Amino acid sequence: MEMERVTGFPLDRRPRKRARLGWDVPQVPKAQVGIFCAQEVGNVISFASSRAPSDIIPSSLFVKGVDRNGSPPWREDDKDGHYMFAVGDNLTSRYKIHSKMGEGTFGQVLECWDRERGEMVAIKIVRGIKKYRDAAMIEIEVLQQLGRHDKSNRCVQIRNWFDYRNHICIVFEKLGPSLYDFLRKNNYRSFPIDLVREIGRQLLECVAFMHELRLIHTDLKPENILLVSPDYVKVPDYKNSSRSQRDGSYFKRVPKYSSIKVIDFGSTTYERQDQNYIVSTRHYRAPEVILGLGWSYPCDVWSVGCILVELCTGEALFQTHENLEHLAMMEQVLGPLPHHMFKKIDRHAEKYVRRGRLNWPEGAASRDSIRAVLKLPRLQNLIMQHVDHSAGDLIHLLQGLLRYDPTERLPALDALKHPFFMREHLRR
Repeated sequence: MEMERVTGFPLDRRPRKRARLGWDVPQVPKAQVGIFCAQEVGNVISFASSRAPSDIIPSSLFVKGVDRNGSPPWREDDKDGHYMFAVGDNLTSRYKIHSKMGEGTFGQVLECWDRERGEMVAIKIVRGIKKYRDAAMIEIEVLQQLGRHDKSNRCVQIRNWFDYRNHICIVFEKLGPSLYDFLRKNNYRSFPIDLVREIGRQLLECVAFMHELRLIHTDLKPENILLVSPDYVKVPDYKNSSRSQRDGSYFKRVPKYSSIKVIDFGSTTYERQDQNYIVSTRHYRAPEVILGLGWSYPCDVWSVGCILVELCTGEALFQTHENLEHLAMMEQVLGPLPHHMFKKIDRHAEKYVRRGRLNWPEGAASRDSIRAVLKLPRLQNLIMQHVDHSAGDLIHLLQGLLRYDPTERLPALDALKHPFFMREHLRR
C-alpha cells in the first residue's frame, strides 16, 4: 500500500474552550511591577519581574548579538491577566517569540526561538494572577521531580523557567500536536488499533511512574498527551467509504511515529487523605469524583480508559456537561453503578439517587438528555464496531480500567501486564 508522507499540520484549540474575543488592556497595579533579579533553582535559572519600560538584565546573561535595549515595549495585561505580546518580541534576551501555539485557563503557550541552544521551544506563559502563579510554582516543583526520575522519558521535559513582568514562564521542549488536535484535524477518525496499543502502553507507563512517586496527575485527556513528532502518513480510509468511493481516494492521517509525552502537571497533586474536591476534565472524570466519595490514584486510571476508547472511536466516550446525565451514560455503557457506592455518597450528590438507584430517567433535565443516553451502545458493542482485531483483549482491559469501584480498578502497573499489550511493538 502506497503511503503519502506529510510533515506536520497546524493546531486548533478544542471548540469547547472559551473563545478569545480580542485584547483588552486595563491598568495593572503598580505593586505587580517588580525589580529584575536572577535566581538559580537546581539547574534552572529564574528571572523575576522586569520593570517598565525596559528590563534590567545582568550583563552576564546577555546573548551575543542581542541588543541591550532589545526588550519589547511595556504592555499591560489583558483583563484576564494574559500576557500581551507581539510576534518577534523578546522574552528576556534569550528567547524570541515566533508564534502562538495555544491558550488555556492557565495562560498561553508560545513557540519561541532559544538563542542559547539554537532551537525552537514551547514557553508556557502563566496568567499574572496570584492563584495561577502559585499553581505554576507547584507545577515547576513537580516537573523538576519528574525530570530527576523519569528514565522512560514519558513526561514533557522542563528546560528552564523565569518570572517575567509578573508572569511565570516555563520553558519546555517543543513537541508535536496533541492527540486531540490530531483527531480533530483528522475529522475525528479513529486511530489504528496497533497505534492505540502503543500509545496506551506509554500512557500507562507514565501513570505508573507518577503513582510510584505518589503523584496523581488528575487531568489526563487527549489535549494533555502530545505526539513527539508532527509527522504523519496518509492511508486509505475504507471504513468511511460511505463518504466517498471505495477506490482508495478517501484518505485519513495516521501518525508516522507512536512516541508520546504527557504534559500539563498544573493540577498534579501528592497523595493525601480525604481528597474530595472536583478534579479532571468532565469527559474523563471518574464516578467517585462525581459522587463526592474521595479520590486517589484510580481516578487517573479511569481517565486512561476513557482516552483509549476515544482513540479507538474518534469521539469522547461520555459527551456530557451534567452530572446526572454523565452517571446515566456510564450505566448505559458499563451497567448499573454498585449500591454500596450510593450508600457512601456525598450530601451534594444525594439528589442523583432515589430509592437506592440512580434517579434516571426521572431526574433527567430534558427529553434530549434521555435520548443522548439511550443512543449509547454497550462498551463491548462500541469497541467491536471500530476494532478489527484484538477487540476481545481490549474490551477486557477496558473493563478493568473502567470499574466503578476505585478499589477494584486495575492499577496502572498491573494494566501494563495485560494480554492486550503483549503483542509486537510498533517501530517508534
